[in-house]
Amino acid sequence: MAIVVRLDVMLALRKMKARDLAEQIGITEQNVSLLRQGKVKGVRFETLDRICEVLECKPGDILDREE
Repeated sequence: MAIVVRLDVMLALRKMKARDLAEQIGITEQNVSLLRQGKVKGVRFETLDRICEVLECKPGDILDREE
């Protein structure tokens, strides 16, 4: 079982670039890239909340669990 990050899907649906998201939520583009690739071990709720606010979505739209 694994947690899967679907940030790419939400960015595509919103027609937004990772660079723009990074600027709006106040983190580096590199950190957004690592998050998109699922190469992070965790994410702060504050950061997740800002992502959801900018993308107008819920955490479940970004994170999923696969068996």
